[in-house]
Amino acid sequence: MIEQATVSAFHADGSATVLRDDGLLVDVPPDAVAVGCWRSLRPGQRVTLRRDEDGSVTGLVRPV
Repeated sequence: MIEQATVSAFHADGSATVLRDDGLLVDVPPDAVAVGCWRSLRPGQRVTLRRDEDGSVTGLVRPV
């Protein structure tokens, strides 16, 4: 499953909080952020969330 979102915060541990387009805040673990090869993220930046069948975030990648 792919969803569009906007970065709300990028944390020192490499995790992030994003705001999905439907208005829900989602915490993204550091390993999912690393999938997109991000060095850093800035608030307001657009990203794409990838989720597995269980709904867990598996990747945070460049917007499509």
